[in-house]
Amino acid sequence: MTTTTVRLGTTDTPRRPERAAPRKDRLRALDGLRLVAALMVACYHYGGRGGDVTAAWGGSPKDQFPTLQTFFSYGCLGVQVFFVISGFVICMSGWGRPLTSFFASRASRLLPAYWFAVVLVTAVFALPMVAYKAVSPSDALVNMTMLQQPLGVDRVLGVCWTLWAEVRFYALFALCVVLPGATRRRVIMFCACWTLASVFAVASEEPLLDLVLMPEYAPFFIGGVGLYLVHRDRRDVHGWGIVAVSFLIGQHIAVSNLWNNDPDAFAHRTAFGVIGVVAFGFVAVAAIALGLLNWANWRWLTVAGALTYPFYLVHEHLGWVVIHALHIGLGLPSAETFALTVAGMLLLAWLMNRYIEKPLTPKLRSALTKGR
Repeated sequence: MTTTTVRLGTTDTPRRPERAAPRKDRLRALDGLRLVAALMVACYHYGGRGGDVTAAWGGSPKDQFPTLQTFFSYGCLGVQVFFVISGFVICMSGWGRPLTSFFASRASRLLPAYWFAVVLVTAVFALPMVAYKAVSPSDALVNMTMLQQPLGVDRVLGVCWTLWAEVRFYALFALCVVLPGATRRRVIMFCACWTLASVFAVASEEPLLDLVLMPEYAPFFIGGVGLYLVHRDRRDVHGWGIVAVSFLIGQHIAVSNLWNNDPDAFAHRTAFGVIGVVAFGFVAVAAIALGLLNWANWRWLTVAGALTYPFYLVHEHLGWVVIHALHIGLGLPSAETFALTVAGMLLLAWLMNRYIEKPLTPKLRSALTKGR
């Protein structure tokens, strides 16, 4: 009888997906980072931009926050931080899972709070005392599909464009990694091929490639996936390489899109400032991946993570309504109005999590899993 020695890293791709790394304690620091990213975006929407928010304040946020408005303007980069986190979490949750379970997990996580937020914002904007115009009933119904962005339909939630990016990432990851079975080699090839393809999409200026490959956001998702490989094995040279290339490309894209020296612009973001915020996102997730923040294991961080998604959905448009009511209606100072609005949106997010997500998410997941 003969024996065969198999060397790791020299065999062909395994027929069966590799098992997920053993789950240890919940990465509560990641929950806290989610909330930090959401609050960054809220600062941008409340005091770091012009446009519709000026109607809420009764004037430009520059007048309300003459010192902080420049810092608030960098809050839009909280979205890029979210995408790095998403790459990490989706790779972690999709590893070792069948496609049906992955799909059920993602749909049940996103849809209950999203549906409620669409209905709530539509109803509030339809009130006669609200200054903002509601979308048409037909457009509101299309918004329930989460496909309003590619269909060119008016959005109920201002932040839903990021969900469209997330959905496309989920689809790419599901087709290329989850469906055939997640392995280290397959994840590395996915990251390498997506990186090259996204660069080709930029060079070709082909709209269809831009739509599918998302070169504007791909480096952040890919960087998060690379950081999960590092989380599994901190000595993974390929994982570190994916992270490094993703950061280098991602910071360039962010600077190209967000840096400006236009004297008429609302705020002047510097290139170093944009690079610094992008680096913060990568470094923070890397610290969590390497276990450097395991000491941040407070239970309230789990609650913070649970509030992040519903808060992110409702904070922008409903926040403007609250700002107008407090600042213009009641005459509260800007700082108090800002703090009370954030607190009010967090309270609403807690209610959504308690009475919408907790009862409906497991039911929807079960229904989708059994429906296979």
